[in-house]
Amino acid sequence: MRIHSSRVFLASIAVAWVSAAVAADKTDEQLIENAISAAPEAVGKNAAVVNWEMKTLRKGTNGFTCIPDDPGTPTDDPMCTDENGMAWMHAIMSKSAPPEGKVAFAYMLKGGDAASNADPYAPRPPVDGKWVHDGPHVMVMNAPTIMALYPHGPDQTQPYVMFPDTPYAHLMIPVK
Repeated sequence: MRIHSSRVFLASIAVAWVSAAVAADKTDEQLIENAISAAPEAVGKNAAVVNWEMKTLRKGTNGFTCIPDDPGTPTDDPMCTDENGMAWMHAIMSKSAPPEGKVAFAYMLKGGDAASNADPYAPRPPVDGKWVHDGPHVMVMNAPTIMALYPHGPDQTQPYVMFPDTPYAHLMIPVK
């Protein structure tokens, strides 16, 4: 998943600046098309779309919001999440506690990369330079009691916990 790796607040600011420049090369329609590719067609076609500056590019009607590719990662990694997921994202980006009792769901059907599986604020991969790559997946966020049931190391072949032992721990579920 790729939204993960926000050292978040500072990285979000950096990403917003970078993506503003990258987004300047793309029309709103191109950004919308990329963003909705994160979810199944039935979800994406009715989802709201925002850019990395959280500017609304399109209003939605189904409670999902999609975000285009994160230009700070090496792969095309748009994301589409429900209302609780947007609240969870706000929490991680502002380094605040996720909203209690609001389980969230997100799609990343194009996959994603993160600088670290353990540190949500890692600005870049470790010395070896290897990003944590996840293929197409969905995520369950803000459900802390289930995190102990799953492995805590990245594994594209089965569900696992990303950012374990942090308030931002979430379940990564590969889909094919």
